Amino acid sequence: MQRRTFKFALAALCAGCAMQLPAWAQSAGWPDKPVRVLVPFPAGGSTDLVARFIAQGLSDRLGQPFIVDNRAGAGGNIGTDAVAKAAPDGYTIGLSTSGPLVNNKFLYKSMPFDADKDLAPIALVCEIPLAIMSNPSVPARNLKDFIKLVKSKPEQYSVGHPGNGTIGHLALEQLSMVSGAKLTTVPYRGDTPAMTDLLGGSIQALSAPITAFIPNLSAGKLNGLAVTSAARYPGLPQIPTAKELGIDMVATVWFAVVGPAGLPPEIVKTLNTEINRIIGTPYGRAKLQQYGAVVSTGSPDLLRKLMHEDSKKWQKVIATAGVSVN
Repeated sequence: MQRRTFKFALAALCAGCAMQLPAWAQSAGWPDKPVRVLVPFPAGGSTDLVARFIAQGLSDRLGQPFIVDNRAGAGGNIGTDAVAKAAPDGYTIGLSTSGPLVNNKFLYKSMPFDADKDLAPIALVCEIPLAIMSNPSVPARNLKDFIKLVKSKPEQYSVGHPGNGTIGHLALEQLSMVSGAKLTTVPYRGDTPAMTDLLGGSIQALSAPITAFIPNLSAGKLNGLAVTSAARYPGLPQIPTAKELGIDMVATVWFAVVGPAGLPPEIVKTLNTEINRIIGTPYGRAKLQQYGAVVSTGSPDLLRKLMHEDSKKWQKVIATAGVSVN
């Protein structure tokens, strides 16, 4: 009887100790089953393609399937919210973008999650620069020349963007603020209709992520006035940055892997290390460049810092321009 009582007491003690183990110790065998990678945008887009590349690399390196699950809607908020509300056990992570991670909290009247409190930064993956481009008939060689034209004859020049609240739209509002030019902006429902009108001359210029426009920029069917990244885009090195032209602006859409808050630090470290290895190889850099993306590696702290700095920048632009989406 005493022996049985001792066994029960020992079992209870061991169970209590297990419950008190730190999160990293409990997750020492991670991953031992498939991991979901939530993507808050539709299949086939650049976010989805980047996520599938990262997921395949993690599957190969960590020995368990990383399965992409698209949860599109509300500008990326629905899928990113699903990450925020998942159990912090390492079996649900997400590849999101600067929209839901930064900009949306200033664009939407209410948000289902707080990106700063409800998400764990894991790894910055890449960024896609914006291009400000014109129809070749516009007599401007670069963005500085185009701004001069707009200031002299504002009624003759209209600039499109892929939609209200998109980074292409916000970049134009930032451009107006830093240059003093009053831009006539035209919203579209995505890149394709905007590009059609730009090629046809219905609008004179366009601001949008560079990915969909690389073929026409390379062929000379569109004139690249500037890219709004900190450095020139490697795929089209002839296009100057806005800063090179004396226009103080940087606007990109960036991609990052995040998890729910409370994710064990050892899992965060493992994911960060492996993702940096996947995208840091020549093959990884070349693969992401196919999607118009430039690799950005670094620590979780770097991603958190970027979220903080971009929040300050875009909050000011959105408030000054009075932009909202609902």
